[in-house]
Amino acid sequence: MHYQIKNNINYYDFSKSLNLITQKGKALYGPHFKLYDEDRPIINKLFAYFIHDPEECKRLGINLRKGILMLGPVGCGKTALMRLMPLILPNNQRFPLKACRDISFEFQKDGYDTIHRYSKRSFSISPGQRIPKTLCIDDLGAESNIKHFGSECNVLAEVILSRYDLFISDRLITHVTTNLNAKDIETLYGKRVRSRLREMMNVIIWPEDSIDKRK
Repeated sequence: MHYQIKNNINYYDFSKSLNLITQKGKALYGPHFKLYDEDRPIINKLFAYFIHDPEECKRLGINLRKGILMLGPVGCGKTALMRLMPLILPNNQRFPLKACRDISFEFQKDGYDTIHRYSKRSFSISPGQRIPKTLCIDDLGAESNIKHFGSECNVLAEVILSRYDLFISDRLITHVTTNLNAKDIETLYGKRVRSRLREMMNVIIWPEDSIDKRK
């Protein structure tokens, strides 16, 4: 077991958690999958964030009230880690990862209801509670502006802006992975989106010379 529960608090074993992530990675991506030593600083940040270690997060400058924005070159491991890290968590704390291209295709089919699906309807309703549901938006910038009955929309910009409003009002958490840098994000989505992302997420940047692990 990679964690123990004492007084309703989960205590994680870092080494066992890394072994679990590696095992799940091999099952998902193939026997070649491994965690690289040079990625350990980023893995440590993600681990501290996802297990909600307040002291380590404070040391690393991570705000637990915000989500994660992962910027890095193609193939460095952003998506893999954001897909695997939740697997160390209890089931009720896990979250889905949704590709931006898929969200765009949903807009082509369903129109503006798609934006509400990933914003206003991102809540679980139980008696007396409205629980926000975390979402990881994967590969921001890989989508196209697709038309729905002649109406063109920057779908991801609208989803992010809508989720930002709910981050302010309801503490809705959003994670994003992207190959873009901050300037690229502003060019594609505008200054408002760039500013909102900075406010609602902890920025984690991979080194530019990170190897492409898909090779």
